[in-house]
Amino acid sequence: MLLQVLDREEVRKRSQIARPFPFVKIENFLDPAFAREVAAAYPSFDLALEKGQTFKTVNEKKKVQITDVRLFPESIARLNAALASPEFLADLSYITGIPDLLADEELVGGGIHVTGPGGRLDVHVDFNYIETRKLYRRINLLLYLNPVWDEKWGGHIQLWDQDVKRCEQAFAPVMNRCVIFETSDISFHGVTPVTSAAPFPRISFATYYYTKERPANWNSGVHGTIFKARPQERLRAYVLMPVEEMQQKLANNMRRVKSGIKHLIRS
Repeated sequence: MLLQVLDREEVRKRSQIARPFPFVKIENFLDPAFAREVAAAYPSFDLALEKGQTFKTVNEKKKVQITDVRLFPESIARLNAALASPEFLADLSYITGIPDLLADEELVGGGIHVTGPGGRLDVHVDFNYIETRKLYRRINLLLYLNPVWDEKWGGHIQLWDQDVKRCEQAFAPVMNRCVIFETSDISFHGVTPVTSAAPFPRISFATYYYTKERPANWNSGVHGTIFKARPQERLRAYVLMPVEEMQQKLANNMRRVKSGIKHLIRS
């Protein structure tokens, strides 16, 4: 078996009482031999750059994601298939209490993640809806595959309280550790910067799960990813993030104007 057999009842109980929001950390998530096989198949940072999408914003930089399954090495493709299997979806629904979970065949925002030294991902809540497919985002699954990782290299996944005042949980991205959590408007999480001392990129696999049914506590409406600065990041909060947001708005407005002009010309 590629995935270790879960004690569904024990994992469900841990998830229900977890803070700051429902989550569970599972060690030795994959069969150890398969985990090593998957880790060995990961591309270098430079090769990932050639194949995937990279980020260079204030909130997210030196992170590459490869979402096209056709580009996955064979072992990673098998991992992706296992995480989308009916058997695992049934386990996930039981653990989270969310029925009829669906895997994302397009892996929007997910797939192979490779973050180089100096990379970061600020605290955020994720987008909550895929308009084109009418899907509500419900669960994040993050699997870490770093065969060697020293705590001082950073790259920890952090789970924050809903006001982003306190980091409630932080876990190093060590080999075969999986973190699963409910996606909501209070599931603030982020990744501490990977230090320049890290001799290897931080590698992980991410996949997200959806439902066709709207969540019962879905009150905020459709939104994209919402970033927040950590309490000590005042320059980021008051200068860098607002400037980034303004630039994004201007770029979006320019795209709309250009699209409108092209439409007029064609008319």
